[in-house]
Amino acid sequence: MLTYIKESVEELRNNVTLPSKAEASNLMVIVAVFSIIFALATWGVDTVFSRVVQLYFDYVLN
Repeated sequence: MLTYIKESVEELRNNVTLPSKAEASNLMVIVAVFSIIFALATWGVDTVFSRVVQLYFDYVLN
C-alpha cells in the first residue's frame, strides 16, 4: 500500500499538468451550462412522470 501511495504521488508530480486559467475558465463555463441543461431535463422528466402517475391514480380511484 505504501508503494502505491509513493507511486501515485510521483505520477502526480511528473505526469500531471494543470490547465491554464483561461482553459480552466472555459471548461468551468461548459460544465455549468451542461449542468443547467441536465437539471432542466431532469425536472422536465420528473414533471411528466408525476403528471402521468397522478392521472393514472385519478383514473383508477374514480
